[in-house]
Amino acid sequence: MKIEGTVVAMVTPFTEDDRVDEAGLRENINYLIENGVDGLLVAGTTGESATITHEEQRRMIDILVDEVNGRVKTIAGAGSNSSREALGLVRYAGDAGADAALVITPYYNRPQPHGLIEHYRMLEEASEIPLIIYNVPSRTGTDIDVDTVSELAGLDGIIGIKEASPDLDKISMLKSRLMELGLDDFIILSGNDNLTLPMISMGAEGVISVVANVDPARMSRLVNEALSGDFESAMKTHYELYSLMKALFIESNPVPVKEALNMMGRPAGHVRMPLAPLRDSSREKLRLVLEELALI
Repeated sequence: MKIEGTVVAMVTPFTEDDRVDEAGLRENINYLIENGVDGLLVAGTTGESATITHEEQRRMIDILVDEVNGRVKTIAGAGSNSSREALGLVRYAGDAGADAALVITPYYNRPQPHGLIEHYRMLEEASEIPLIIYNVPSRTGTDIDVDTVSELAGLDGIIGIKEASPDLDKISMLKSRLMELGLDDFIILSGNDNLTLPMISMGAEGVISVVANVDPARMSRLVNEALSGDFESAMKTHYELYSLMKALFIESNPVPVKEALNMMGRPAGHVRMPLAPLRDSSREKLRLVLEELALI
């Protein structure tokens, strides 16, 4: 299984009465595929995994697999800080027909490195689909280290990592270790849009992107240019998108990206509490960026 290129960390659109907007989710799926992305992820951090129910999560996985119908790769957000809950979600994703499951490092309880190894080993042994580790220390309080990732990379069912640490030297250390171990097939995906270009130059295979919700065509172009070795063009596209990359994190993700989609007339709706609507000052800054990119 090879997952590369631009994978979109999709927002979860909500209706006015706070239900998952299933028609809107299907509409967004088709819009993103039509604009050249390589994969779609539901129920990740950008999809408000912390405040959707497991029932909603399972339904979204079903919709993703059904609507995509093999056109691009499908990835199910399936992590939890409870290994038992993560196991149930990973198994469901496999039964639903997803191509892979994204499994966040357990948050809040901050397991030790050997606890992380046992957590992922248990999930890998029970899963029918490949797993991608998701490291996002700013959210979880745990930064999975190079030694731990390298050990997990040796398991057949763990195919890659979404690395959202801002430490670029860690990418070099990880890639170097994987090459030493003969694990060159282990996939590294950027978890930060603004670091995607340098990470690809270091050996990453793509990105799981927030920005691609808003500008899928341009983000896909950036990644394709970089992966093809055309770094001069990729640099130009990176700087075209740089203001958007920053604006979409002006407040907590996914508040700005959902507001951007609402401005564009795309299905998004509100964010669930305790997230709150974008402040007026931030909204105006975001609007200016969208206008500069001719997105509204």
